[in-house]
Amino acid sequence: QVQLVESGGGLVQAGGSLRLSCAVSGRTASSYVMGWFRQAPGKEREFVAAINWSAATTYYADSVKGRFTISRDNAKNTVYLQMNSLKPEDTAVYYCAAKRVIFTRVPELYDYWGQGTQVTVSS
Repeated sequence: QVQLVESGGGLVQAGGSLRLSCAVSGRTASSYVMGWFRQAPGKEREFVAAINWSAATTYYADSVKGRFTISRDNAKNTVYLQMNSLKPEDTAVYYCAAKRVIFTRVPELYDYWGQGTQVTVSS
């Protein structure tokens, strides 16, 4: 089992920044892909970014490329999502997720999920 706890959400003005954290505990996540997803009201959950835990390969949705950066700190068992130049359309609940080995953008294929953290960007 892997437990995920997100933090760092909040209210920010357009153009501002936030950093989300995902604390990972339980089974060692060395072979896991860690992903960030988001879900806005009335919309489906969508892929935002992911990182291969051991190789540090990163993946991004086109909508956030160049603005968001995913990273991980192995010593702290934490994954981060640095979000810059935030836009009102980035408003959503952001979820951290984990799956074994192979990257995918499909949320249904992730095995473990955190409880989510709200990000609200005002115009």
